[in-house]
Amino acid sequence: MATTQSNPQERTARELLTQRPLFLGVDGEGAAHYWDSYEFALAVVSASGEAEKVELSKTPFETLSEWCEYTRGERGWDIGPHVGGSLVGDLVRMVEA
Repeated sequence: MATTQSNPQERTARELLTQRPLFLGVDGEGAAHYWDSYEFALAVVSASGEAEKVELSKTPFETLSEWCEYTRGERGWDIGPHVGGSLVGDLVRMVEA
């Protein structure tokens, strides 16, 4: 039987963000990362329930991809990150490589 109930970390993220957040993944310290493209902000919720809202414009990162790479370097990813891409973005990365 399918359930539509969210886990505690997602409920916390929903309280911090405007629209239903997109689950990005779980970092190496067990914190879940959620993305709100409307606000251009993230909710980072630890396993213990501590949470913070991070507005991307208030960080040194311009894109969600840069945030994910920063997280990979600082904490690693246990799950994810699940970030959508585009054909144009893939082509740009191939040309730059």
